[in-house]
Amino acid sequence: MSATKFSSLKLQPELLNNIESLGYVKMTPIQAQSLPPILAGKDVIGQAKTGSGKTAAFGLGILEQLNVRNTRVQALVLCPTRELADQVSKALRRLARMCPNVKVLTLCGGMPYRPQVSSLGHGAHVVVGTPGRIAKHLRTGSLNLGSLRVLVLDEGDRMLEMGFQEEVDAIVAKTPEGRQTLLFSATYPRAIQSIAEKVMVDPVMAQVESTHDSGSIRQHFYKVGDDDPARLMALRLLLQEHRPESTLIFCNRKLETQSVRDELNRLGFSALALHGDLEQSERDETLVRFSNKSVSVLVATDVAARGLDIDTVDAVINYRLSRDAETHVHRIGRTGRAGSKGMACSLYGPRDRSVLDALEANGGSEIRDEPLPSKKALDSPIARAPMATLNVRLGKRQKFRAGNLLGALTGENSLKGDQVGKINICDNWTYVAVASESVDFALKVLGNETWKERPIKAWLLKDAVSPWAAALR
Repeated sequence: MSATKFSSLKLQPELLNNIESLGYVKMTPIQAQSLPPILAGKDVIGQAKTGSGKTAAFGLGILEQLNVRNTRVQALVLCPTRELADQVSKALRRLARMCPNVKVLTLCGGMPYRPQVSSLGHGAHVVVGTPGRIAKHLRTGSLNLGSLRVLVLDEGDRMLEMGFQEEVDAIVAKTPEGRQTLLFSATYPRAIQSIAEKVMVDPVMAQVESTHDSGSIRQHFYKVGDDDPARLMALRLLLQEHRPESTLIFCNRKLETQSVRDELNRLGFSALALHGDLEQSERDETLVRFSNKSVSVLVATDVAARGLDIDTVDAVINYRLSRDAETHVHRIGRTGRAGSKGMACSLYGPRDRSVLDALEANGGSEIRDEPLPSKKALDSPIARAPMATLNVRLGKRQKFRAGNLLGALTGENSLKGDQVGKINICDNWTYVAVASESVDFALKVLGNETWKERPIKAWLLKDAVSPWAAALR
């Protein structure tokens, strides 16, 4: 039996059956290296790039040793951002779907505090959250870690970069000494080594090469001027020549993301911006629309480089090069994931020579610039987003489920199943992607439906944030 098959692991039958039903047969490199020592109860440091399968590695380790009859918190996963925490929670629930009564609770800032206290009062087996909010629950006594068995620090390097050292130290101080500690990080700087020495006991190192497979990502470099008109023209040529269905564009400044997005929209592209000044509701809605393919271009600062729940991106374009080689690796790592092919294009100017030298040293090969596409590319039509997003004013608090919405949209004489895309249910509203050409019909269908004897209200999202979402912040 192959040691890289999940069936070679000593896991509960429910977990193995679920893994098989999800189509997982062979472990990724980081899973093959880290899962055996995790299941053996050892502390583990896992170093691997984003999208390597690390969540399943620590997730299976957590679920294997849960005592479901004990509703006190037995596992805590710390994440640097709310987006990553939500992504990890979803993955854990998916892994646990054949294990009865496993409760996973997400505790993040930017969300109401009192409902979280109430949820904790009803018990939870696994808590996933951001350091600031977890530390607050510990200070107020609403969260008790006395029964904790496993502590996971996910994207530890990112947590330190964001200034969470003090909160992480305070949280670790509230955990039992005999716990298992798992630390996952894309890089292994000195600060991470220091944390490992303080909170771990004889950790096993599971390390996967952090550079990306040249076979899955094609990198291209284009020399342009430092002025904005030259870069914007280069960006437009690349988008219209290659016509990717989804493109993530990286800028280094918040204002630049806004100006690039505005220019792309003026030219006829469907684009949104993502940066640290957005309200949480705006960030959530932006990511929903990009991930469900109702917006084809996302212009972002490095807040989007890691930990976001975006399955696949056809192309990454560095409008400005990152000043750091590791960040460059994470940027381009958003494409070419899970075995798919990806394209990464980087624009650079005369002032970027030192950055290029660092990238060459990191990649071990010389960077050669390529000619930009011919201006004939401007004659080709702009690729349109295949989907559009509807906002339905019903959510979890109204006991509304994805099956209810899908049933309403695909009933007799309604939409076909392939005309409905991702459904994201929030507390008070639901986002659903529908084929762009079917928007009017979908709104008409929903307009004739009721929920608990009340008409279903829905509208097409056009702006960065819906009016009801903004009103409910």
